Amino acid sequence: MQSGTRTLYYEEPYRTEFEADVLCCVPEDGRYAVTMDQSAFYPEGGGQPADTGILRILNSADQTTFEDTVIPVLDVQEKDNSIVHYTDRPVPAGSRVRGTIDWDRRFCMMQEHSGEHILSGLLHRKFGFENVGFHMGEEIRMDFSGECSWEELMEIEKAANEIIFRDLPIRVFCPSEEELARIDYRSKKELTGTVRLVEIPEADMCACCGTHVLRTGEIGAVKILSMIRYKGGMRLMMHAGRKAMEDYRIKTDLNREICEMLSAKPYESAAAVRRILDADSRKNLRIAELQKELFQYKSETFPDGQKLLIDTEPEASTVEIRRFCDLLLKKKKGETVCVLAGHTDESGTEAFSYCIGSVSYDCRAAAKELNADLDGRGGGSPQMIQGSFRASENSIRSAVSRVFGG
Repeated sequence: MQSGTRTLYYEEPYRTEFEADVLCCVPEDGRYAVTMDQSAFYPEGGGQPADTGILRILNSADQTTFEDTVIPVLDVQEKDNSIVHYTDRPVPAGSRVRGTIDWDRRFCMMQEHSGEHILSGLLHRKFGFENVGFHMGEEIRMDFSGECSWEELMEIEKAANEIIFRDLPIRVFCPSEEELARIDYRSKKELTGTVRLVEIPEADMCACCGTHVLRTGEIGAVKILSMIRYKGGMRLMMHAGRKAMEDYRIKTDLNREICEMLSAKPYESAAAVRRILDADSRKNLRIAELQKELFQYKSETFPDGQKLLIDTEPEASTVEIRRFCDLLLKKKKGETVCVLAGHTDESGTEAFSYCIGSVSYDCRAAAKELNADLDGRGGGSPQMIQGSFRASENSIRSAVSRVFGG
């Protein structure tokens, strides 16, 4: 990449400090856009976020010294063939500054970007998949043009970590036009001019403008977190380096906590959870059977042929009140039946789930009036409606009685 700013992040990717002369500083959207004659700050590009850090003014244009003036670098972008550093205060043109990048953040991104190369390169070699999307954030997101199984991904991950453990050199170079024509490399688009290639032995050869570690061993490890189908291919989320180890620490702590709660061994947590879920499923099935029997018995306590029947079941679910409402209608306990179940909503307000069925009224038309009066939501068919009201039980009973003529 050619730039009006000397790109120290390419020449010396491990450089954390540098001195430079400020060429220009102009206000831009509430910030200041600062350009310098050289920079070690990497600008956002190729899916890799920009470096952050600080600028310290050493001397201003009039030779005034400002040793204690520290200015945060908030963002870095490449514009008009120069590297633009965005700050929250001006840095006068002609000043001499010392820049310091946030090295922990940069090295973490170097680990992640290099790890992504290995995984993408191996997937391309084995399946021919193209990497059609890449973004580095809290996690690394990669989109591929094809799909494979989770088991196959785990084999790729294992191979990637073997390359990392062998501590192989990572070569970054710009071949001549003649040399480039003979090299088989990955690229998301057709490239012209100088092409910067990243080569990882037995894994990848790819055109890339990002920053990378010098050897694979510095990556530490890569870990695929998830895979979903996406636009005819697949989307992977992954970690590498320090973030992979932090993710492992968090998940190990969570697994240990789960094992303690379930009195299970470290590698038996999933089996223990499965046993609990199976037992819970059997329990819920038995509860449903008992609830059905209870509703059968309770339905017999209501007289037949009421014009309007309103019942409250405090602990019932929305499924259960619908079943009970349907049962009462089938048993002809009421021309119109309303079953309520009280609860507290997300804001802590008293609320009721409702199910209303009728053989003589248009419930769907009634729903609009009730929802408006009782701060409700929901609807359904002319025969039955279901939803929730944010109102007191007395208010609901009064409104339902008014609308359905009880």
